[in-house]
Amino acid sequence: MNAPVFATLGCRLNAYETEAMKELAAAVGLSGAVIVNTCAVTAEAVRKAKQEIRRLSRENPGAAIIVTGCAAQTEPETFAAMPEVARVVGNHEKMQAETWAGIAAPDLIGVTERVQVDDIMSVRETAGHLIDGFGRHRAYVQVQNGCDHRCTFCIIPFGRGNSRSVPAGVVVEQINRLVDRGFNEVVLTGVDLTSWGADLPGEPKLGDLVRRILKLTSVPRLRISSIDSIEVDPALLEAIATEPRLMPHLHLSLQAGDDLILKRMKRRHLRDDAIRFCEDARALRPDMIFGADIIAGFPTETEAMFQRSLDLVADCGLTFLHVFPFSPRKGTPAARMPQVRGPEIKDRAARLRAAGNAALGRHLQDQCGKTHRVLTEGPRLGRTEQFTEVAFDVDQPEGTILDVAFKGQDGARLLA
Repeated sequence: MNAPVFATLGCRLNAYETEAMKELAAAVGLSGAVIVNTCAVTAEAVRKAKQEIRRLSRENPGAAIIVTGCAAQTEPETFAAMPEVARVVGNHEKMQAETWAGIAAPDLIGVTERVQVDDIMSVRETAGHLIDGFGRHRAYVQVQNGCDHRCTFCIIPFGRGNSRSVPAGVVVEQINRLVDRGFNEVVLTGVDLTSWGADLPGEPKLGDLVRRILKLTSVPRLRISSIDSIEVDPALLEAIATEPRLMPHLHLSLQAGDDLILKRMKRRHLRDDAIRFCEDARALRPDMIFGADIIAGFPTETEAMFQRSLDLVADCGLTFLHVFPFSPRKGTPAARMPQVRGPEIKDRAARLRAAGNAALGRHLQDQCGKTHRVLTEGPRLGRTEQFTEVAFDVDQPEGTILDVAFKGQDGARLLA
């Protein structure tokens, strides 16, 4: 029968876990199945998951559709009720070898449950799944999972469970393995990355992990995915200031720029905290570039409150924006708050995106005529150390680091 088909929705951590599931499924000889790794970050994400399941069912007649991921964890009954779905698997179960053995040979293993979703809050460890990476250029390494915080708009802790950390030795082992395979860049991923270490002996910090990786591996480029700036520790700031192999790009979970909205979101920082962090990090590393997540139209947000979020683009010097139009998630406190009208949310999201596009355009223009070290991701695509996208006019070998001078930009990428 045919090899299984995998579809990934949502975050980089989901993409990492899909790679791990591919290896688990291959080890037991699974075939004739479609595995959909879902996202639950918004109501729209759940709707898209159901849409994707129906599409894949039409395109793969006769295949068993297996649904997993955060939406499967938080709403197993929703997917179990879909006639296209053969099995629903929870976030913890999807990373277990015995789960895939039971799916591949249920008669032999004795696993017959159509829904395998246990209490994610009871999970206490995150395994350091060793995978071979993605493509031939950049690899993602999961170092943390889950979240102990309860932001009022977020369902993810109920999909991922409480925060768990992968021990530093396991992380270093995997990165050395990836470097030996020729990867030139590694990205550390997690749900709440700056909480790494709180559940480990001695309660080390993310900065301690970063410094250990840079000391004990020869990885040319180390990158950190989304972080909560209020939790950044002194060791990470020192690494930002002193370690050239730590890339000068940080993606911040800011969400809003108004203090009252931040409090209603149950965030742990205020507007001035975000601005101060960006100023401090840029003082330590002048070439530092920031991205950020911002929600448009959070419940009770007035036009004046939204304007403070819009102003944050300039006040923090943001370059890359991920804009999320607010959509209520059933079971979260924000879903019970007074909602902003849909057209206003759409308008505010569009204005935020326009501000983000303008900021990116200014950054691109500023890089014209300069030279950067670029990691090639494909024959004609690459990324600078600041994660700026680069387009080449001639083919380049994938996975190499080149010194590149930029002749121009097209509004989205630098041209080399």
